[in-house]
Amino acid sequence: MVGVAYGMGRYAFGLTLPSLRGDPSLSAGGLDDAVLGLIASGSFAGYLLGLLLAPVVGRRFGPRAPTTVGGTCGLVGGVLAAAAPSPLVLAVGTVLAGSAAGWVWAAYSDLAAAVVAAPHRPRTLAVISTGTSAGLVVSGIVGLAAIGVPGWRLVWVAIGVASAAAGLLNLLWTPRVPPRRTGRTGRLALRGLVVPTIFSVGFHVGVTTFFTWAADMLRRAALAPGWAPVLYALVGVIGLVALGTGGWCARFGTVRVAAATLLFLAASLVVLGAGAGSAAVALAAAAVFAPGIMGGAAVLAVWTAEIEPERSGEALTAVVVVGAVAAVVAPAVVGLLLGVVSLAAVLIGLAVLLLATAAGLLSRPRSTPAPPPRRGAGRSDEHP
Repeated sequence: MVGVAYGMGRYAFGLTLPSLRGDPSLSAGGLDDAVLGLIASGSFAGYLLGLLLAPVVGRRFGPRAPTTVGGTCGLVGGVLAAAAPSPLVLAVGTVLAGSAAGWVWAAYSDLAAAVVAAPHRPRTLAVISTGTSAGLVVSGIVGLAAIGVPGWRLVWVAIGVASAAAGLLNLLWTPRVPPRRTGRTGRLALRGLVVPTIFSVGFHVGVTTFFTWAADMLRRAALAPGWAPVLYALVGVIGLVALGTGGWCARFGTVRVAAATLLFLAASLVVLGAGAGSAAVALAAAAVFAPGIMGGAAVLAVWTAEIEPERSGEALTAVVVVGAVAAVVAPAVVGLLLGVVSLAAVLIGLAVLLLATAAGLLSRPRSTPAPPPRRGAGRSDEHP
């Protein structure tokens, strides 16, 4: 589910952007950067909406229910985008498909807290988050098969089909856990979530910017259309290194691992912005980007579970929502800035901000200790 929702639904717009930009079936005059930036922002607005609504549904029907809604949104969104006769319908489909990621991510943290023993939880969360890698590989393969102006619709067809298949498997294989009992665990330790939230903002801005404009950067450099899907697939393959994020956090400290992922993201933006006219350089940017996105996503899940082991889903939602707001704003701002400065300048400028955020994290203590268990809280390693 995470592979389809994140690796396909959330990031497909950037992959298809170069082709749909000039598709006459959408607009006779083509879509300009401002419109494309707004649609990309709409996709991340859908992601934010899913994040906000998932806890509401989970508290009523259990944590598996939001994952089912996410699969449905991916299906409907993919179908609408694939059949879109106008930019407006494309935007609606993109928003729905983008919302799937928000519906599923935090819900799986709650599911892990309910059915996975505490010592194994960091690895489980890292594996779940790294599922995005598989989705990116599939997106790259489909993108290669769909090269050409009308072919971008095939990518969205694949998203709809994959969402339906993943949703069905999710219903068959994911345990149905009853809603968590409320009223005994107190409030979230919001003060302890400040630093992860700062990281989340930098992480989301970096990831959003790279995936929204990487393929278009290659088009601007007049590289062959097939390089963009290859770039996506390469990110997915190399991103599998993030399967070890849980162990790295235990060995080096979660804060240090988080800072390292921001350094990877910053370096990828610099490389892409400075030399995307070369296919080799563009692929190098993807190779550096992969540990940043996959490791960063896993760090968010592991970090929030360390701070709030009994309410990891709520903690992850609180942190990611702030980052998602930044993700909504970033593509629109970049689209507007492109009328004034070059895309390379924007990418390098954002990289400087990520470096500053990483430096701030490294000035913090080595790790963030989990708070002591609350009196009366149930054991997190027992199946309810």
